[in-house]
Amino acid sequence: MKQFDLHERLIDFAVMIIEITDNLNNSKAGNHLSGQIVRSGTSPSLIYSEAQSAESRNDFIHKMSIVLKELRETHSCLKIIQRAKLYQKEEEILVLSIKENNELISIFVKSIETSKSKLNTK
Repeated sequence: MKQFDLHERLIDFAVMIIEITDNLNNSKAGNHLSGQIVRSGTSPSLIYSEAQSAESRNDFIHKMSIVLKELRETHSCLKIIQRAKLYQKEEEILVLSIKENNELISIFVKSIETSKSKLNTK
């Protein structure tokens, strides 16, 4: 996978998250989770951009770890939204978002492991 493709995937994921937040129930819980997930779900694409200009391998690993942290937080939010039935539209985009979120988490876990192994071989 090309780096550009991953960045585009992260941007598309952020757009899905924005669409979800625009369609959450207008309730105390819906509003709270909307604010939370819009931050955690859109930040991976921004932080990934920073990682591409990392000053060192350690800096790259650190930034990629932050992306992973934000993706995991987003995953928890998506599951809460799904289980609490806070999404007003058809659940299909929610299911697709959870699937994409899981795939992105797997990609970043592997990328961080690879970067750490390269760091340890020097």
